[in-house]
Amino acid sequence: MQGENANLNNHDDHSRNGIGESRTEEHLEHLDLNEAAALAASGKPHRKHMRSVPKLAAPHTGAKTKLSAIIGPAFVAAVAYVDPGNVAANITSGARYGFLLVWVLVLANAMSVLIQYQSAKLGIVTGQSLPALLGNRMNPGGRLLFFAQAEVIAIATDLAEVIGGAIALNLLFGLPLFLGGCVIGAVSTVLLLFQGKRQSLFEKLIVALLLVITFGFIAGLFIAPPDPGKVLGGLVPHFQGSDSVLMASSMLGATVMPHAIYLHSTLVNDHYEGRAERPDIKRELFGTKIDVVWALLLAGTVNLALLLLAANSLHGMSGTDTIEGAQHAVVQVLGPVIGTIFSIGLLASSLSSTSVGTYAGQEIMHGLLHVEAPMWACRIITLVPALIVLWFSTNPTFALVVGQVILSIGIPFAIIPLMRYTHDRTLMGEWADGTVKHVIFLLVAALIIVLNVTLVVLTFMGQS
Repeated sequence: MQGENANLNNHDDHSRNGIGESRTEEHLEHLDLNEAAALAASGKPHRKHMRSVPKLAAPHTGAKTKLSAIIGPAFVAAVAYVDPGNVAANITSGARYGFLLVWVLVLANAMSVLIQYQSAKLGIVTGQSLPALLGNRMNPGGRLLFFAQAEVIAIATDLAEVIGGAIALNLLFGLPLFLGGCVIGAVSTVLLLFQGKRQSLFEKLIVALLLVITFGFIAGLFIAPPDPGKVLGGLVPHFQGSDSVLMASSMLGATVMPHAIYLHSTLVNDHYEGRAERPDIKRELFGTKIDVVWALLLAGTVNLALLLLAANSLHGMSGTDTIEGAQHAVVQVLGPVIGTIFSIGLLASSLSSTSVGTYAGQEIMHGLLHVEAPMWACRIITLVPALIVLWFSTNPTFALVVGQVILSIGIPFAIIPLMRYTHDRTLMGEWADGTVKHVIFLLVAALIIVLNVTLVVLTFMGQS
């Protein structure tokens, strides 16, 4: 009991002080979280400053919350790791190089566990999202520029997700790609209606779609299971020529999605919206570790299943460098039933990931610009460019490549502030990262950034 009280006292000294209000229209600038919370509670304006109060999380009550009640946010964030872009990358890798790059996926998944946990930890301890913390520390010009790049990233993310869904509907029902994109936009908007006051229901819907994705993409392995010896051989780091190095860079560099980093710090607080009790920080962090590990283990399993399916059944086949080509190859090798299940998994991947991406875009806008835009407006902003591409482009898969490059450019803007804030003792208090963990995070961040820069350079040089 004394430990819980200590955690609560530490929490009061740093970022939360029992504010139940989630939004306010008052203005602040360069205020710490205690000042912001006090003004939000009193309802009094701050005359000297012109910046809106960030969204503040519900206070920790120290309740004996069951661990199962903490689970959920990481599964929503994990959807970003099984979007159509990942599907295309993993199938291409397996079809071209067999089991060679299995180790790359394992390494990428291990890094993503660390980064997603750090994002969740930041949100839990401070009570704010990464975008909100950035917005409170930047001048107006900086906030606008940062928002501009983040919004471009959100658009690039939605591009891959809507195109993937449109391709899935075309494969399943023969719908034209543009019409399929419109259907994806409409259905994902309906899903987003459950976000907010019905947050727990939204989480359950996303988890249900994640399970459909899992079944859709691993079904083929039950029909043609891979040789365990070859899979184990793929765990040994090695390459076969410069092309495989580039493929590995692409897989590793595109693993961590910027919007998933921004969003996870929001999800851990939105998870308790409308709930009367919230566990103390120590217990919530413990539950979050379990949440992140299991969620990304599931996402990692899906990605690995895609690579193994391609390596075992599609290795050496031509035309598998597009999603449509991969699906046709699956039908040819494993039969129409597995091909249909694969397409259903792709459809679920698109619907869930595009919904989560729009959710992230709304939080980015609120945190950085302090604008409370309705969800439908955020949906339109990211959906319209994807529909334009589907209308005019003769090769939508090429748009996925361009989108991946754009995402690569945005990665450092998310990782570097996260690494800085989680090591900041004035912000995180006793929960700040120690030297060893910070160094590990620094090495992981440096590896991801270098790989992304390499991917961008090689792409512009025409070598990818």
